[in-house]
Amino acid sequence: MAIKWLSGDYPLHKIVLARATVAIVFTLAVFVPLEGGLRILRTKRLGLHLLRGLAVVIANMTFFTGLASLPLGEATAIFFVAPLLITALSVIFLGESVGPRRWVAVFIGLSGVVVMLRPGSDSFELAALLPLAAALAYALLQIMTRKLGMAEKASTMAFYIQLTFICVSSVIGLGFGDGRYAGGGSPSLEFLLRAWVWPSHGDALIMVAIGCLSAIGGYLISQAYRIAEAGLVAPFEYTALPLAVFWSVFLWGDWPDAISWLGITLIAGAGLFVFYREVVRGKENVLKRPLPRNR
Repeated sequence: MAIKWLSGDYPLHKIVLARATVAIVFTLAVFVPLEGGLRILRTKRLGLHLLRGLAVVIANMTFFTGLASLPLGEATAIFFVAPLLITALSVIFLGESVGPRRWVAVFIGLSGVVVMLRPGSDSFELAALLPLAAALAYALLQIMTRKLGMAEKASTMAFYIQLTFICVSSVIGLGFGDGRYAGGGSPSLEFLLRAWVWPSHGDALIMVAIGCLSAIGGYLISQAYRIAEAGLVAPFEYTALPLAVFWSVFLWGDWPDAISWLGITLIAGAGLFVFYREVVRGKENVLKRPLPRNR
């Protein structure tokens, strides 16, 4: 919500650079000491860390670029096919089991995305494909989080993500920061290519707040996917969907139309069903393999 609020005045790479700089300082000052100090930043899996960082950069850049052209609620709804993609990809990359009912839920959620994209109609926007691309990149990110989580701390993973953000946004700023490629008319392209400007005092405070929220959220999400099955954690992220619709209506008056509500319902309903099946499966596993009484 805060990034969309700033998207009409500042370039995306500037907001991301400010956010990542604040977030990496917050991570080093708060989370790294809690998990063992600077020594935990030493890793033997630097390549996977950087690949994971690149995935989250792609996810953020594509989502926020689309956000400049789309209502917040609708963009978030399309992006929230990501937990369903995580469920599907966890079978391929993590060897987790997914039953036929959850596969049906995945396909229902994908059909909701198609409804919201409205291909072939006058309402179709190319920008709507950007949150979908972000969802795929985010799903791959969390699959890699699960792999890394066996040996790495959440603060270590959060640190390398923010470091990747700083590097990529700095390179983009050096290449496009003078605004010479801006002026195409598309809100998304303007947000991506707009010239660098210094923020006002109030907007600078918003950027600092975004950085702190990024650090806290990134750490907690990394921790969740590190210690639990991807298919179980993913549906909890749907709490952001009603919040996105609320802020979209409250700040910009962007009410989803009937078709958008149908797509939102299909995507959210499928995700919640996947969560329900995880709970049922968890109860079955407990009954089959109960813990000893002394635990």
